[in-house]
Amino acid sequence: MNVLKVKKGETLAKKQDKVMEWYLIQEGSVIRQFAFAEIIMHRNAIVGILENEWFACDYVANEDTTLIVIPCKNAQDLRKILSEHENFRPIFLRTAVEQRHQALCLYASLQKKCMLLHNAAETLYSEYKNLCSEKLLDEQDFPRMEQFAALKMQHRAENWEIANSNSLVRSYLKEYMQLMIKDDSLCVGAIMEAAAQMRRVTQGIGEMVNYLQYNRDILFSDSRDDIFHLFFAMAVQQSQKKQDISEIKKRLLNMVDVMTKLDVYDKKQMAEAHELCENYDFTKESEGRINIMREDCIAHIMEYAGYGSDMIRDFHSIVQQYRELPDMMSTDNEARQLRREITKVFYDIYTKAFMRSVEELVKPSPIMMMFFNFGFMDAEVLGETNTNALYNLTDSLGLFHSANVYTVYDWLVQIYQGKKEPSRNEFDQDFNAFLLEEKRTGNITEAQMQQYKNDSRQKVQFEIRNMFTSGNRVTYGRVTTFCPVLMEEDFINTVEKMAVTAEKIADAINKVRCVDYSALYHDVMFSDPDRGINQEWIKKEILPDVILMPNAGTRTLMWQETSGAKIDTPARFLFPIFSAVDLDDQMVECIGRYRWEICRRVQGVYWNDIREKSLTAEYCDFIQYYRKNSDLSADAKEKIKTALSRARNSYREVFVKDYQAWMKYESQGSFRLNKVARDILVRYCPFAKDIRQGLATNPQYQNAFHRLDAENRKKLQRFRSVYDKYEAAGGEITPELKENLRFYQM
Repeated sequence: MNVLKVKKGETLAKKQDKVMEWYLIQEGSVIRQFAFAEIIMHRNAIVGILENEWFACDYVANEDTTLIVIPCKNAQDLRKILSEHENFRPIFLRTAVEQRHQALCLYASLQKKCMLLHNAAETLYSEYKNLCSEKLLDEQDFPRMEQFAALKMQHRAENWEIANSNSLVRSYLKEYMQLMIKDDSLCVGAIMEAAAQMRRVTQGIGEMVNYLQYNRDILFSDSRDDIFHLFFAMAVQQSQKKQDISEIKKRLLNMVDVMTKLDVYDKKQMAEAHELCENYDFTKESEGRINIMREDCIAHIMEYAGYGSDMIRDFHSIVQQYRELPDMMSTDNEARQLRREITKVFYDIYTKAFMRSVEELVKPSPIMMMFFNFGFMDAEVLGETNTNALYNLTDSLGLFHSANVYTVYDWLVQIYQGKKEPSRNEFDQDFNAFLLEEKRTGNITEAQMQQYKNDSRQKVQFEIRNMFTSGNRVTYGRVTTFCPVLMEEDFINTVEKMAVTAEKIADAINKVRCVDYSALYHDVMFSDPDRGINQEWIKKEILPDVILMPNAGTRTLMWQETSGAKIDTPARFLFPIFSAVDLDDQMVECIGRYRWEICRRVQGVYWNDIREKSLTAEYCDFIQYYRKNSDLSADAKEKIKTALSRARNSYREVFVKDYQAWMKYESQGSFRLNKVARDILVRYCPFAKDIRQGLATNPQYQNAFHRLDAENRKKLQRFRSVYDKYEAAGGEITPELKENLRFYQM
């Protein structure tokens, strides 16, 4: 077992990373982070012991920490370790029980906070309405309360589980330990039981964290559309009338107290709330809350982008004409022309507004953030309910962002800052290739080309003109009626239910990985000639960058299979930020296209050459000559003919449909594919080990699975031999090398 040292603040494991091994804390401590909630893990705690295949949260060193790396991932590994090291039994069992208890304590704490937030909001809003009635004041609209409800948990921890854990840890842990460490079966069973319970509790913690993150702004938000500012505006109004505001201030202070107990607001928000309660002069005019429905949002957005009154008036007129059409989804000439004009101006506004937003230090207003992230421009077009829901989302934009998920605005910021390179255009040209073509055709000079190569503005404009405009239209799903301005007609459900958050994207990707474990793995070269490895191809998983297009759509787009020339760079998937269809199905479809395109990329000119065996080559050969294939029945051939017709003779799209059936039905033992397609997919898109084991007795899969397992064992044995020699020569087994071993065990 190796020793690993991490510095304070370094990340030991990230959420959604594969659990490759466990880490026993020898010295120091590690923070288990759930957004704003956290658990501190101390000496003898084990990172990973209660996780499943992927880490459920981030683990960050709380101080300089020394850990022992334990090569363990599942019950089989655990049994082996405990049988070889009996002294580990009490350590492993104690940490499993105590870490479960820590999680249950956090669960109970968050449960109280969720109840506190809901009860406080309901009570305070009711008191606000009563005070308005009592003092004969006009009640301000606050539609958010109509949709606000208590959290309905999907992954619950029962009260008896929390009580049971309390009693066990506080009173009977010694006796429990003495019993459970008597043999491996008892010990492993107790640990795995705690792990299963822990995973459910962790999912519940995630639900509550998301609930608090999304709903905390109902009490206090940067946009001032909240209960606090309802009372605040009332206090200002009453104070200016020389009326007593002690009752109102009492509610404001009560809210600050609730905010303190919730502990989900940042320091700036807490300081502002305290300042407004304690030191604000209520006799002067306040900025007050923004009533989004009374705002001229188009003017607000266009003025920000630098347009004059004439252009604003003209665009208002176009939108008004479009809004007044009997059917905005019509494909007649009038509707099509209006959509074309709106689209042209929309992207021009977006470009100018974006440039201002990144070149100024002032944070854009909530209305601008609605425009940048969601494509919002007009409240009447979107409808009051959706507009208010969208406005509330501007305080929770973090829900749409993670290490590999971006809103289109976030993505363009990454490009502007040079952290990401622009995507390829529809002609498969990257930014530099595009500039070369522009120079060749005489549109720019050599000097301009060299200047533009490092020009952030030019890169952003290239991305908006190409990936953004095309991706936005395609992900919308109905290209003939596409309009970039978000409309009420696009929503078939509530904004909250249709929102595609980073969490939902991660879950959808993980569901694919659980079935098709090799879907996102690439062959990359590892080389260390000084220690005896000249060239070794290893497996490395590369998660895609997912960019959320500002529309309510029905389609996904696999824009490019890699980010650059290197094969080990992330693919780029485009998803609508509000999805009208099942996200899991969309992800399977997108990854199916990715599998095809990455194979084409790797194979190059041989992608359809059957002499060079590959997924695309074998599939093309199968489709091209299906009529002569004696392994196919007449019925199967007719189905292929129909599939080709529906796919407009696109072999890729026929494959994607087969891949969807493979993932959804064949993985459950329900046969939907013909014999030839199944044989190709079982070799190039194999199921994960647990699924293979469940289907191993089925004659349709038996031989292929045995062959795959034998090949994996052979490769695993060879790599272990290579690694042993490498370590003997002074090499270090890096996480990438460990991941390669893990691949052949899946």
